[in-house]
Amino acid sequence: MGQTSAIDAELVSSRPVLGPLGETFPDVRRIAVLRGGGLGDLLFALPAIHALAARYPGARIILLGSAEHAALLADRPGPVDEVVVVDGEGSDGGTGGHRLGPIDLGVQLHGGGAWSNPFLTSLRPRWTVGSRAEGAAPLSRMLPFRYYQHETLRALEVVGLAGAAPVLLEPHLEPTPADRSAAAEILRGLHGPVAAVHPGARDPRRRWPPERFAEVAGHCLDRDMAVVLLGSEPDRDLVEDLRWRIGARSSDGVRTRQVRTLIGAPLPTLCGVLARSAIFVGNDSGPRHLARAFGTPTVGIFWIGNVINAGPLGRARDRVLMSWTTACPVCHRDCTDEELPRCPHDVSFVAGVRARDVVRDIDDLLDHR
Repeated sequence: MGQTSAIDAELVSSRPVLGPLGETFPDVRRIAVLRGGGLGDLLFALPAIHALAARYPGARIILLGSAEHAALLADRPGPVDEVVVVDGEGSDGGTGGHRLGPIDLGVQLHGGGAWSNPFLTSLRPRWTVGSRAEGAAPLSRMLPFRYYQHETLRALEVVGLAGAAPVLLEPHLEPTPADRSAAAEILRGLHGPVAAVHPGARDPRRRWPPERFAEVAGHCLDRDMAVVLLGSEPDRDLVEDLRWRIGARSSDGVRTRQVRTLIGAPLPTLCGVLARSAIFVGNDSGPRHLARAFGTPTVGIFWIGNVINAGPLGRARDRVLMSWTTACPVCHRDCTDEELPRCPHDVSFVAGVRARDVVRDIDDLLDHR
């Protein structure tokens, strides 16, 4: 028994957690990491960036990301030293290579590489790592891109090519003094623990019906919680409709004064409210991922395909309600085949998730904190 245990320990210590672990590149002083998209896309990449910082502790890490990324990371401790904003086609306002200076290692964490691989190599890094779909430009070290892979694990597998083993499996953020101050202002006058409710999602197919959210919000009020309804400016009508539905369910004016809306708030306010919340309830979206990064327990409503790519890895502080829809409810086109074009219908793919199941998971998380 003792000999077997020693062999097992040796195997565990010598094998990488994910995929092949490449040799460390020599003399890396500047690393450019390409990851565009929204807040969730950045959060998927953060564990991989932490791994790079641990493997190359003397290197400066530059994120090639979005304006949202720059706003989130401004004055926030973490492994990213600088954010250079690029758009979805790889444009950076013409400052690119001139502003960045020499790059030793380019890391492509943005999809299969159709535009991202050529953009990254145009910066002339000494080495590059990333994913490559069929037909995309090659990199120094590559992994095959397959759509159905968890984005965080994909990113960790990519940086493993550069010798960077995982140090985190989930993103972690700390609230700043600006976050806390903004949250204190917006939450003033509310009593009890806060439930953050987010009914929106960039893709309408990911949105749970508003009447279900109203039922869930009512349950949180019944638990003597305050409810904060979150949304971006395009979500205004959705959030205001949800607030009306909550009010229509109750004739108690004191109770409805425990409901507050937060639409199009600056990032410090959103971050502070999410960090202060006792629980987050919402669709698969950036605010859900952001809440989790601040350590807030979450109850998320997901389409099954998005669970594969973006669902939380654990269940101790996260609950996932899954819709197993495999075809569009309108035209019945297969929605699981990544090679088929998207159908034009924006109906909910998650309407089958039951409110009572969401309520059950809310109670389970709150009662076992």
